[in-house]
Amino acid sequence: MEHKLAKRIGSISPSLTLAITAKAKALKAQGEDVISFGAGEPDFNTPEHIIAAAEEALRLGKTKYTPAAGLPELKHEIAEKFWRDNGIDYSPSQIIVSGGAKHSIFNVCYALVEEGDEVIIPAPYWLTYPEIVKTLGGVPVIVNTTEREGYKITPEALKKAITPKTKMFIFNSPCNPTGVVYSEAEVRALANVCEAADIYVLSDEIYEKLVYDNARPFSMAAVSERMKERTITVNGVSKTYAMTGWRIGYLGAPRAIAAAIASFQSHATSNPNTVAQYATLKALTSPEAAVEEMVDRFACRRKAMLERIAEISGVSCIVPEGAFYLMLVVKKFYGKKFGTRTINNSTEFADCLLDAAKVAVIPGVAFGADECVRLSYSLSMKDMLEGLDRIHAFLMSLE
Repeated sequence: MEHKLAKRIGSISPSLTLAITAKAKALKAQGEDVISFGAGEPDFNTPEHIIAAAEEALRLGKTKYTPAAGLPELKHEIAEKFWRDNGIDYSPSQIIVSGGAKHSIFNVCYALVEEGDEVIIPAPYWLTYPEIVKTLGGVPVIVNTTEREGYKITPEALKKAITPKTKMFIFNSPCNPTGVVYSEAEVRALANVCEAADIYVLSDEIYEKLVYDNARPFSMAAVSERMKERTITVNGVSKTYAMTGWRIGYLGAPRAIAAAIASFQSHATSNPNTVAQYATLKALTSPEAAVEEMVDRFACRRKAMLERIAEISGVSCIVPEGAFYLMLVVKKFYGKKFGTRTINNSTEFADCLLDAAKVAVIPGVAFGADECVRLSYSLSMKDMLEGLDRIHAFLMSLE
């Protein structure tokens, strides 16, 4: 029979990230030696003290429902974290704990975006932002940035994109996929535009502790009390504590917005995973030696990746200051041939690279930057350098 799906579900584009990952896994299953630069998660295990806290919670029978918006003691610690690390004064009632930062972002958009509302998203962007907006009937307004601009949206470009239909600006620093970190002055300049236009800001700060070269992220909600009333700050433990599979994200929001999200979440999912909440409580209240060690290792890989890329003719990139990704500009190789196939875009580039060199990268078109492919340096140093050598050999083989 023909199934009549809801219109909103048809607006979602298939994930190129998952498509490339699936093909890479299929090749590995066939015995191929595939190196993947696609991972969006640390390759380290969750620190032992966090695992131990989860085990203790299980032994003590802490496996029941919690309040839908999260454990009260966890919300208290998240509020403390926002004040300590970001200078944002949220009360526990303004904190919502959810099933990952992605879930938090969906909740924010569900609470604020109505049919026809415009949401400004700088490109390159995390590929899920526009899909969530479209699902809810909103209109993603993509503002392109360039390598020459350091992939940063300017106040002038933001102001130009605002119309009477603009409801929200999605801001991500440190940024996936570019690794860009906006300075305090840059954040304040963008905030001034948002205040003047009276629009909301969804500030995605999930990579805030994964920064290098003395980069210092600055929270949009910390700009002023007026800006705090327009900003919803999203964060989580997936990246910072290597807890991607634990699925705990959280947000801080103005009281009315937090209350609306709490009400919605109580019907949509009820509480996030109880045991994972107790593990998160331990993560947020423990010394961060494990985090610092992870950042140091990422910094070493990043340095090695940049040095190796500098030796490859025809490609370029900006130096990422945060997260664990790099956008490699490969457009100079468009129009060249791999066998009988002509490479015209990032999808074809990634597909040919996987077939020829058994290296998986994510096409930049998924992030609104078709001239690039995204490389993660959350893989071992050995695999990373071998993979870069294969990329170099592949580029030299194109005609």
